[in-house]
Amino acid sequence: MDVRQCTLEPNDARRLAALCGHQDAHLKLIEQRLPVTIRNRGNQFEIEGQAEATRACVRLLDQLYRETRDNELSDDAVHLHLQQASAFETTDSSALVIQTPKLKIKARGKNQLGYIHAVQSHDVNFGIGPAGTGKTWLAVACAVDALRRDQVERIVLVRPAVEAGERLGFLPGDLAQKIDPYLRPLYDALYEMLGFDKVTKLLERQVIEIAPLAYMRGRTLNHSFIILDESQNTTREQMKMFLTRLGFGSTAVITGDPSQIDLPRKSDSGLTHAVRVLESVEGISMTHFNYKDVVRHPLVGRIVDAYDQASDDH
Repeated sequence: MDVRQCTLEPNDARRLAALCGHQDAHLKLIEQRLPVTIRNRGNQFEIEGQAEATRACVRLLDQLYRETRDNELSDDAVHLHLQQASAFETTDSSALVIQTPKLKIKARGKNQLGYIHAVQSHDVNFGIGPAGTGKTWLAVACAVDALRRDQVERIVLVRPAVEAGERLGFLPGDLAQKIDPYLRPLYDALYEMLGFDKVTKLLERQVIEIAPLAYMRGRTLNHSFIILDESQNTTREQMKMFLTRLGFGSTAVITGDPSQIDLPRKSDSGLTHAVRVLESVEGISMTHFNYKDVVRHPLVGRIVDAYDQASDDH
């Protein structure tokens, strides 16, 4: 067991109260997640736990205290910093930042860090895991970065048009308008990173292209960054067809959550089949996320974990 002392300067009562949270809620959250025991008197802190955890906790307290200088410290901010710090088993993710025109995007934790490195170094990449782990968000960030650096000529967005347990019936409009609702998460990420006007212009010039999965057969995509989102809703045949579209100078990222398959009951998911078939194929990366990687509201991670445990029981 390791015990570390840490003194936070300056000794500011307002900032220390913000750091600790209402009734020490922030400190209790840190204790649960790292895990450590934290005792403090004023700006003097004592942290007890495993050596890696206590080191991570000291770094985290210092980072959070710096945040209190200019901002109120929200529960969300503490949670997001913990995503990085629960990386006491990880390398320093703060070193990796993707710069997009509107945002700086930082890897949070070991899996996100490994995922970005994999996408930057492999032509075919799978990001597999529950909602809220950053699979799609980071894929879009890597695509925007590759386009900005002229590593690719276009971004191609692909998603199977499968409804999440609902029958929406006839959708009016042209092909792009029909598929648009299914691509909304990808659009939202692009708007945040590039801005609405820039995305609109790139869509008009087809530098960003919408390619419904059903219409991909027969194409070869060269010098492109291709994102297949919600791939758990592809069939085996669709997944094989998509993977064989890859051309020279292209990168493909396939994201999906095997726990949220909306295919008819008799259909086998192309994602789960591809993971089994391709896991040992050289040149393909597979990053598996879990509930600890969730970067949404802290409850989302616990909900995902509860459902996973329930499914294991049956």
